[in-house]
Amino acid sequence: MSAQPVGRTAEQAPGIDEVLERVRAGYERIGAQEAYDAARAGEALLVDIRYAALREHDGLIPGALVVERNELEWRLDPRGSHRLPEATDHDLRVVVVCDEGYASSLAAESLHRLGLRRATDLVGGFQAWRAAGLPVTARADGTAAPGLPGRQPIPGGQ
Repeated sequence: MSAQPVGRTAEQAPGIDEVLERVRAGYERIGAQEAYDAARAGEALLVDIRYAALREHDGLIPGALVVERNELEWRLDPRGSHRLPEATDHDLRVVVVCDEGYASSLAAESLHRLGLRRATDLVGGFQAWRAAGLPVTARADGTAAPGLPGRQPIPGGQ
């Protein structure tokens, strides 16, 4: 038995590039500086879905909520029994961050299906954030992440 969508052959099924294009057409993505500014102003919740090894290697975005990708919908559904306290309502502006901005697009689209209409993702992911020179904390073991002189708190942040 195949996992093909009903009525489609393997040749007719969209590839991932087409799926991403369709998903991204459904909402406005956000750049690193805009995400930083929105988070600092308390207007957006940054949600880091990168797996632990990447967070350990590259560091963290200060103030970002870490939610493993496989738990995202359960933790951010405002009506869910396993929601986080930050999942206050369906109007919450969530900016999903993955490593390079691919998995986060699919995750943001999934949040839209839950009614989180303001969910979006970070273009270029964590790597774009870091390349923009935005704050990144050192790795969990206290050593500087590659390319970082040390811990960098969000200026003016808490």
